[in-house]
Amino acid sequence: MGRPLSALPLDGIRSAYGEWTAMELPWHDGESGTPGDPRQAAVPRARVSDQTQLALAVAEALAETAVRPPQTEAEARHSLTTRGALPAPPWVTPPAVATALRTHLVRWLASPDNDRGAGRTTVDACTALRDPGNPWQAATALESKGCGAVVRAAAVGLAPYLSAEQRSGIAQAQAALTHGHPTALAASDLAAHAVHLLAHGCEPGALLDRLRAHAAASRRTYRAEWLGDLAERAGADSPAAYAERGWDECLVALDAVGAALAPAERDREPARAVGGAWTADIVLAGALYACLVTDAHPRNTIRRAAHTSGASAATAALAGAFAGAGRGADRWPREWTEAIEYGERVRVLSGAWDRS
Repeated sequence: MGRPLSALPLDGIRSAYGEWTAMELPWHDGESGTPGDPRQAAVPRARVSDQTQLALAVAEALAETAVRPPQTEAEARHSLTTRGALPAPPWVTPPAVATALRTHLVRWLASPDNDRGAGRTTVDACTALRDPGNPWQAATALESKGCGAVVRAAAVGLAPYLSAEQRSGIAQAQAALTHGHPTALAASDLAAHAVHLLAHGCEPGALLDRLRAHAAASRRTYRAEWLGDLAERAGADSPAAYAERGWDECLVALDAVGAALAPAERDREPARAVGGAWTADIVLAGALYACLVTDAHPRNTIRRAAHTSGASAATAALAGAFAGAGRGADRWPREWTEAIEYGERVRVLSGAWDRS
């Protein structure tokens, strides 16, 4: 829904699509066929943005490295009995995940579907990742905190079997492959954590406080096993100082969400509620605001997030991930799920991951 709105000011969005409470999925090339009609089943009628394409690339990379359960039922039962929880998957290692992420990002770069006006930072970094002799830390844009990184992180929050440390490490690492600013890493960590919390029963009203607690606890934690020498390459005084810089900016963004949810401030477009910058922390804030102000109602969350003069596609994609994680697949309108591009790829992933 956000894809064709991203280049429009708010007045232009209202003129073309009306108020946010009445928006529906925009048809591609004027198509308005009946969703579910078998004669049109092969024709995508609602095209996604590059943000969703890249999120799928990360999800499919994780499906290769993080989803497969190697334990037998007896081994899993023994772990639960002796430790109270499944151990962190030992096969999910930084080299394995980095290799899978590189492979799928480079595959996206070369895909004929990569025609949605992807950001220059992402394209340049993925181009540099094509050289297998080039460490990914040399490919990233060290001073970029663009929003592409944070939208991709939603997939990390859904991956089963991960420990909390692995989830944070992978969320930050997938961001750092293209956007090396610490704020992009911290925002991506928070996005993955939010999806994980919502998918495991956290009510929307409790989400913001739990995210603040996660950010405060993570302020000076540098995940060296996942990030390598990134902080040194960025010229930080120390790894802890590098991490702190990003988490502090994200704490400010979370405070902006809280202020925007005050009764007197509700029903504002995300860009005016929390800021209109196309950065990871602001898009995270806008997506959280859209989700929480609509109580994670999937249809309304997407509408509220997309109807903004800011980064419409990124904000809507991330807000939709939050709402979907919190409310479940059956709360999406059927006409949307039948019309959406790449629906089969999404169904394959959800079939593998929902078993957790």
